[in-house]
Formats: sequence, structure tokens, C-alpha cells
Amino acid sequence: MSNAAIAAGKTSLGIEFGSTRIKAVLIGEDHVPLASGSHEWENQYENGVWTYSLDMIWNGLQDCYSDLVKDVKAKYDEELTSIGSIGFSAMMHGYMAFNKEDELLVPFRTWRNTITEKAASKLTAEFNFNIPERWSISHLYQAILNEEEHVKDVTFFTTLAGYIHWKLTGEKVLGIGDASGMFPIDSTTRDYDATMMAKFDDLVAPCGFDWKLSEILPKVLLAGDNAGTLTEEGAKLLDVSGKLKAGIPVCPPEGDAGTGMTATNSVAVRTGNVSAGTSVFAMIVLENALKGVHQAIDLVTTPVGDTVAMVHCNNCTSDLNAWVGIFREFAESFGIEVDMNKLFSVLYNKALTGDADCGGLLAYNYFSGESITGFEEGRPLFARSSESNFNLANFMRVHLFTALGALKNGLDILLKEEGVKVDKIYGHGGLFKTPVVGQRIMAAAMDTPVSVMETAGEGGAWGIAVLAAYMNNKAEGESLSDYLSNKVFGGEEGITENPVAEDVKGFDDFLKVYNAGLPIERAAVECLKM
Repeated sequence: MSNAAIAAGKTSLGIEFGSTRIKAVLIGEDHVPLASGSHEWENQYENGVWTYSLDMIWNGLQDCYSDLVKDVKAKYDEELTSIGSIGFSAMMHGYMAFNKEDELLVPFRTWRNTITEKAASKLTAEFNFNIPERWSISHLYQAILNEEEHVKDVTFFTTLAGYIHWKLTGEKVLGIGDASGMFPIDSTTRDYDATMMAKFDDLVAPCGFDWKLSEILPKVLLAGDNAGTLTEEGAKLLDVSGKLKAGIPVCPPEGDAGTGMTATNSVAVRTGNVSAGTSVFAMIVLENALKGVHQAIDLVTTPVGDTVAMVHCNNCTSDLNAWVGIFREFAESFGIEVDMNKLFSVLYNKALTGDADCGGLLAYNYFSGESITGFEEGRPLFARSSESNFNLANFMRVHLFTALGALKNGLDILLKEEGVKVDKIYGHGGLFKTPVVGQRIMAAAMDTPVSVMETAGEGGAWGIAVLAAYMNNKAEGESLSDYLSNKVFGGEEGITENPVAEDVKGFDDFLKVYNAGLPIERAAVECLKM
């Protein structure tokens, strides 16, 4: 069946540009992955800017696609010449600006750049809406504040996914989820917020630019919309062998937040997902607008335009993994060969036997700064009082709790201050690889059931492939939420862990100690200048 689907072009392809890897996933009509390809890459720090060059982008895409083609040939002995639909996604935000000759005016400024603080702060005040530093509009306005020469020549600016899509289809469009990280979206019109756009135009009017903001942003599309087809030139750009045929339908390009929601079946109202690895973010689809403006909360959208509250933290499992590495080194010093999966399992499960509030232990996992708690730099740190209950269970528990400490501060704004309701959270990422434990800790942090599904491991490339399939195969009037629940996940709910009352109270008690101890972390940053 797989051979027939590939030969007949009854497939969908998703390609996602992550920060360290470009990944391609080809799926069949049942949405199950058939083949995959990948390409490793790293951003470069040049002239004070984190960037990827255009050569890196195109060489990476072509190598990733070529790797997929090889996988198809090896598994099915088929040449990949036609695909049912394609989708492209990438890390959100950032700034790619072009002139009327379609030339890139300045090197791609990625989401990682924090050089837009003044612009983000001023726009947040102007709009009465939180505009993070990594958003595309922050980059554009900061360039204006810096009086950068290129701004007067801008005729189009977009994200990385929008750029790839434009060059392969000729269409200057963007999926609404990705667009919501460029400029605020009005979820009633499912388009850029017109009032805020007018405010921006008034703000920059004294500069005398020839353009209005609406003229240089990509057009907003929803999941399921047709976003163009692969052109002859685009087919050659993607497949350097020249075997891939033009004319393939391409879905709206999306950001990694939207593909993560899709991959975890969390696009419906009152659902959400948490991605917990090196960094951690939580996204909850809102029923109602928030009452206040919170710097800790980003407002983006699902791929169909429903408002999503997002809490993003820079640090999660790095310090936890480093401590597990110390235990491995200890065991190996005794000549014991260590199975890392078993080691993680033993240590994580030990944490469940500790005191609910970690027994008076305190840790911070700040490898880098953490904006939610006001740190531009970080220092991993462990502290305890002489009266604390210092044992292995509490030691592991405190490092699991602190991995979610900054995140819980942001989530408490949503769940306690704003009264946001959430029925279920889906977890994915390294924290959840050990069964039960990561879910129990997250459920304690949120006082909400946390589920994990096997498909979450397929990631954003699978998510954008599913969005491409949805565009091609949806029934008349079929919502993305229904399509995912009925045709992709088939009613699968995953494995769910409910919050334990003692854990919930323990995490709340721990967070009081965590927040009271932040001056200790501040002192570490100031004193440890190694």
C-alpha cells in the first residue's frame, strides 16, 4: 500500500526548519509517516546578529529533501516524482526584509536576537498589547528607531517559513499562526488587527516612508486554505535532481507553535500543550480574551486563528540532565556500565517519593537568562539550609520542580489571576520520555490532567505534513479540530496523569521558596563571572 501511495502521489510532505535541524516527513493517506530526511545546521553570530545565510537555508532544504528521497528509495524502491500536497514550517518570528527587486536587504534576523528591547517596550505601550522582542514587528520598528538605511526600501517582510513558501510558490502569504508572531491578530476577523496597524502607521508617519504596514506584510491564510502550487522554478529549488514535478498544492506556511499544536491535537478551545526540553513553553487555546496585558504571556493563534496564550521560558532540562550525568559518572567510576534510559527512570521515579515541597531544598536551572523572573543572565545553582531534608528523592524532586519554576510563574498568571480554564494539556519533549514522572510534575504545576501521545514524538515536520493533508483531504465544512480528532488521532487520548492534591500544594509551597530565593540567583550572576 505504501508503494502504491508513493507511486500515485497520494502522500503529504512536511518540512520544518528548527533551530538546529531541518526535518522532512512524508506521510500516507492514514497520516502515518512513510519516510523522513534531515539536515543539521547551526545559526551564526555575525556583526551582533544571530542569523542563517541564504546559502545555508537553501543548501539545508535541498540536502534535507535529498535525504528524504534516499529514504523513500531505500524503503520502497520508488522514485519520488509527485506528492499530493506539501507544507513548510519554521521557527517563528524574526525578520526577513526585501526590496522591489526581491533582494534581501539585511541578513536574516532570527527569533533569538534580543536587540529590539526599546521597540518592543514602546509598541507594547502603544498597542496596550504585549509585543515580545522576538516578534517581526519589533525588528522592523527597532530598525526604524535605529534609523537603518534599508527600511525605506522595504516592499515585503516575512518569516523564514513565509520566505521559503514565497520562493517555491510565488505567493507572499503566511498561515495565521505564523502571522500572529509577526503582528497581533484579531481573532474575530482572522486577520491582522486593523486598529493596531493604523496606530503603527501613525507612529512611523513622520519618517515619510512610501509604504503602509498592510502593504508589506504577507497575506494571512487559515489552515485548509489553498496557498498556491509548487512552480517549475520552485520544484527545481527543492529537488536539485529535477525529478519532482511542479503543480503540487502547498498549504499555508506555519510556525513551529502551530505545528506543535497540530502534532499534539491541541487546537481546540480549552486544550493546550507543553513542550519541555532544553527550553519550555506552554500554549493554551483561550475561550475569552485576557483581562490584562502581561509581559510573561504572548498571545498568538492556532492555525485556524483562535487565540492562544503562550508562556515561554529559556531554561528547562539542561541542568537536570547535567546532574543525571554526574550520577552516571559516579556509577562508571565503580566500573558499572550505565543504561541512560534506566538511570533517568530510576532517578525520576525516586523524585516521586520525596517530600511534596522538596523538603526545603532550592535550585535554579538558569543556564541563560529568564525574562519571566527578570534575569538577563543565569547561573545554575543549588542551595539548602542546614535543617532541610537532604536526600536523593528531594534532590531529584527539586531539580524537576525548578525545571518548571519560571513556567509555573507564567502559568499562575493565566490560571489563577486570569481564571483561564483548561481541560487537558498534552506534553511532549524530553521531560516526558520517562513514563509518568514528567506528567505528574507538570500536572502538579498546573493542577490539570497531562496526557502524552506517541505521535507527539514525530514533531513539527509531521504536524505541517498533517496540515498539508488537511488542505487536500478535508470534507466540506470539516474543522481542523474535528479532522485531527477523527481522522488523524482516531480518538486516541494518550496516557493521562491526573494532578495529585498533595503534589499541587507541594509545588505551590515550593514556588514561594523559589520566588523568595531569587536574590540568591541574582548574587550568583553578579559574583560568578567565570
